[in-house]
Amino acid sequence: MSAPLLCEGRVVIVTGAGRGLGRAHALAYAAEGARVVVNDLGVGLDGIPGPDSPARQVADEIRAAGGEAVAHGGDVATTEGAASLIRTALEAYGRLDTLVNNAGFLRDRMLVNLDEEDWDAVLRVHLKGHFLPLKHAAAHWRAEAKAGRTPVARVVNTSSGAGLSGSVGQGNYSAAKAGIVGLTLVAAAEMGRYGVHVNAIAPAARTRMTERTFAEAMATPGTGFDAMAPENVSPLVVWLGSAASAGVTGRVFETEGGRITVMEGWRPGPTADRGARWTPSEAGEATLKLLAEAEAPGAVYGAQ
Repeated sequence: MSAPLLCEGRVVIVTGAGRGLGRAHALAYAAEGARVVVNDLGVGLDGIPGPDSPARQVADEIRAAGGEAVAHGGDVATTEGAASLIRTALEAYGRLDTLVNNAGFLRDRMLVNLDEEDWDAVLRVHLKGHFLPLKHAAAHWRAEAKAGRTPVARVVNTSSGAGLSGSVGQGNYSAAKAGIVGLTLVAAAEMGRYGVHVNAIAPAARTRMTERTFAEAMATPGTGFDAMAPENVSPLVVWLGSAASAGVTGRVFETEGGRITVMEGWRPGPTADRGARWTPSEAGEATLKLLAEAEAPGAVYGAQ
């Protein structure tokens, strides 16, 4: 007798699911019995729409393997696009259990060369593109809970090591990904009473975004375990999006290859309190002593 599928009967939305990590997540959820709404706007690395429909291709791939999936091509960084995404799940399958926010693209520049347009575009697709689907999904789940149908709902957001430790040449991307961590913590605190668990991952994997920025590290090995394959990240995402992750919320996980790390975030380190106002010189002297006792900061991704 085969083991029960982890997501049997659940309805899962994955944004940015036409390629890379999102595609891997969608296929992994379908393999565990979920019915999947595959969202992708079909844009290039710079956010400009392309001629094909990768969302439909992934949905077709899931159905060809015997699963259930529908495609959604809307822009989740708009109110209508995000609202229609949630409606698509409810109209197609009558419910929504899990939202995986994954959509994004890059416009990398050093800060002095970073145009306002490129700043706004990346913040929009990553941060606003997380907020709006989460907002509309949360409104649905809150209504369900208030009607006496408390859901077993899950949200998995996608941050990055760049958001946790910074990344040279990616000020817009790093700021957006750090914002996603803050949004995750707030959503977990606000939505727990309605049966919603919210977590974030900071994955490292080969995607259209990373294979150019970190070409050497992301290269496919000739033999052995392909640590950078996006499929390595999906098992944790599937588990976090399942009922089996009960009690796990407000957490951030780094995941790469066969490694999973619980990130512990900002915690108080060495401190000094004189019980009165410092002079600037005294504050500086005290700060240097505290820094000497503190742990060294984490590496800035991409730094030479």
